[in-house]
Amino acid sequence: MKLTEVPVPNPFLVIAPVLSALLLVLAFPNYNVGMLAWVGLVPLHVAVIGTKPKYAFILSLFSGALFFSFAIWWIFSVPGYKPVHHAILSLYLGLYFGLYGLLVNIISKRMSVTFTCLSSPFIWVTLEYLRSNLSFLAVPWALVAHSQHQNLAVIQIASFAGAYGVSFLIVLVNTAIARVIVAQTPLWKGLAGLKNAAQSTSGRVFLPVATAGLLILVFGYGQNALSGLAERRIIKASVLQGNINQEMKGNPRKHRAYIMEKYADLTRRAASDKPDLIVWPEAATPGFVLKDIDLYSRLVRIIRGVNTYFVVGSSEYPKFSKTKTEFMKSGNTALFFSPEGKVLGQYLKIHLVPFWECIPLEGIIDWPRFIVPGDKKLYEIPGQEYTLFNLKDAKFGVIICWENVFAEQFRTFVKNGADFMLNITNEGWFGDTAAPHQMLAISVFRAVENRCAIARAANTGISCFIDPHGRITGRVQDNQKKDTFVEGYLTGAIPIPRHKTFYTQHGEVFVYFCIAIALLTVAVSFARGKK
Repeated sequence: MKLTEVPVPNPFLVIAPVLSALLLVLAFPNYNVGMLAWVGLVPLHVAVIGTKPKYAFILSLFSGALFFSFAIWWIFSVPGYKPVHHAILSLYLGLYFGLYGLLVNIISKRMSVTFTCLSSPFIWVTLEYLRSNLSFLAVPWALVAHSQHQNLAVIQIASFAGAYGVSFLIVLVNTAIARVIVAQTPLWKGLAGLKNAAQSTSGRVFLPVATAGLLILVFGYGQNALSGLAERRIIKASVLQGNINQEMKGNPRKHRAYIMEKYADLTRRAASDKPDLIVWPEAATPGFVLKDIDLYSRLVRIIRGVNTYFVVGSSEYPKFSKTKTEFMKSGNTALFFSPEGKVLGQYLKIHLVPFWECIPLEGIIDWPRFIVPGDKKLYEIPGQEYTLFNLKDAKFGVIICWENVFAEQFRTFVKNGADFMLNITNEGWFGDTAAPHQMLAISVFRAVENRCAIARAANTGISCFIDPHGRITGRVQDNQKKDTFVEGYLTGAIPIPRHKTFYTQHGEVFVYFCIAIALLTVAVSFARGKK
């Protein structure tokens, strides 16, 4: 195909990135129109294939920045977060879109349109993985796959390929549709603003047909997986949702009596269901349980009163400290108690939130004050161990707050022997926004990837149970079905899986394959030279 670029971009090249960003935003919670993700990238693809490389980069960067800006708008609820922070974060995340558009454009100048569209999903997965694992810059939020958390049949392939496998499939469908549009030269010529475009016939049928075939196979596998036999081993657990507001949590000594009585009441109500385990949310206790005798005594009385096992979210000083600085820092902790009130184990949060719970590269980079305020000193110490707890011949792990978004950390717990997982969290920071719903969508993928049930105890919601296939089997709600900023408890069954998934055993093999293909594609394209 011979392409002649227009020197000045036509209006579609401005509309396309905005349209793609809008469609993707609507695909995610709270809008949940997941089907839009399957066409959301089509306008951007049609635009970048026919324009100049610099325009492809700028348009894609703009589209990505716009998408992330609105998809994570809820972050403005965090105290101290300002427009300058949002601009930096949105541009940084949008950069991955920009690199994607640039690479797709460069390949389109050297290879056929079909080759370009076929190679695009490999590039997308490579960049999504990089965004999700780039040291303290890792932000594995709003992967395009997460928009499909309600599409259970399709996301079952995550047990082999992880969430990135679903992202691959979505982008492949988008590129296949874009390929059909490109095959219709008059339409594409008008949209992309090309002076000349030879009729595109090579491979215009292959990609859409192959993509449709793959979709049928994926859907068939998913339906078969969902119709499988139920697990026989069950753990009965209760999750509590105290709905303690942030002002009270910020002044725990003043509100200690109220907070403890709130959880004591919820605990007594949950105990009537005779659960094997009762779970309190992240940092539920108003103080350091292991250092405060009075608080510890109150908690032990509550535990002994119901005579069952407990997991309680707290903040504690670490058991061992290498330096004086570490000794003065606390850690976000999950404490495991026996029915007698004895501490059986402690998990210390491993993955801290950069610039909020820790300072990345502290002592190496002198961060500006608008990023790291000089008056903020209360940073936390990270844990090092993937601690597992034993309950009724089963093992479980706990992930705290946003640790749930890191697939590798979750997988490590399960690979090390966890039969089920708990997620204790406090998402009250974000107000009544899309944040907890997006977090829940990510939790669904963690369950499917590892065929591992999850019980979530969230201070303000969403507290729920997720089965090994990603089905949300119950959630704490009020009479109006509202599941955030309401108090309550829920008792549910946690099924224990029979075996570990391919993903649990082997990790991101599919991603590494995509990276290899992406690098090979780019290398071959540059070796061939511009057409």
